[in-house]
Amino acid sequence: MRKNALSSLLVAGIAAAAFTTSTQAFAYGAGDFFTRVGVAKVEPKSDNGTIADGAIEVDVQDDSAFAFTLGYRFTDKLGIELLAAEPFDHDIELNGANVAATDHLPPTLTVQYYPLGGTDARVQPYAGIGVNYTMFSDEEIEGADLELDDSWGAAGQVGVDLLIDDNWALNAAAWYLDIDTDASLNGNDIGEVEIDPVVVMAGISYRF
Repeated sequence: MRKNALSSLLVAGIAAAAFTTSTQAFAYGAGDFFTRVGVAKVEPKSDNGTIADGAIEVDVQDDSAFAFTLGYRFTDKLGIELLAAEPFDHDIELNGANVAATDHLPPTLTVQYYPLGGTDARVQPYAGIGVNYTMFSDEEIEGADLELDDSWGAAGQVGVDLLIDDNWALNAAAWYLDIDTDASLNGNDIGEVEIDPVVVMAGISYRF
């Protein structure tokens, strides 16, 4: 599922860039401030590891929420973007039983490359690398006190804008986030949970 989402986004961007032509110049490039707004789905990897010396298998479930980004283009081809969102609320299965949950916020900062920046192409694919900081809150588990530590990790991104006019565009993007958190139960360390999600977002973009 994760590979299919990334593959579909890449194929769509490359194909559109290769075969779409434009008779209008949109001056898409250096000095642009922009925001992208949409719905994002966080899809943790299928195997999130084990805790309690391997006795408990962890499975973190998907969730969707409103998300937005703010960005700036330093040059026609180079920019920076910050991803933010409302809290994602994940159910957590332990040995197949849905007995825990947590909220998290994953602000992510990426430096981006736009291969067609500075051209009049209506389709503008991009890729980025950066850093993610994940904050966990409202951890819950039946009959005990669960705590998940905040996490720093690497981030990768691919995306594409389909320009409508000088200001508006349709957008699709995906991020891979390296999220590993140390878990404790009633104050005792019980191991590390590897979430490592793909975040897929679809929405609109506005350029200032």
